[in-house]
Amino acid sequence: MTYPNATITKKANVYYDGDVISRTITTEDGQTKTLGFMQAGTYHFKTSAAEIMEILHGECRVRLDGSQDWHIYSAGESFNVPANSGFDIEVADMLDYICHFED
Repeated sequence: MTYPNATITKKANVYYDGDVISRTITTEDGQTKTLGFMQAGTYHFKTSAAEIMEILHGECRVRLDGSQDWHIYSAGESFNVPANSGFDIEVADMLDYICHFED
């Protein structure tokens, strides 16, 4: 996957004492994405915009806000997070991901 002529924000997004780090890119057509990496751990994230989280490498368990159910996602899979919502994510090993934000 390549994003020709994308703009990269130099400053990293750092969460949970550096266990989760991402960088924001804006594609030529104005789409916002974050390319990220998570260390093993359990995290909770909130989002104002709807997003699709695509797993590039690794595996995670995810529970969307308001749900009791956990779902497992592996490399090549993705999940949707509604706008003005959040999710819990558990990572047993390193996780490489990309978030596609919807306007």
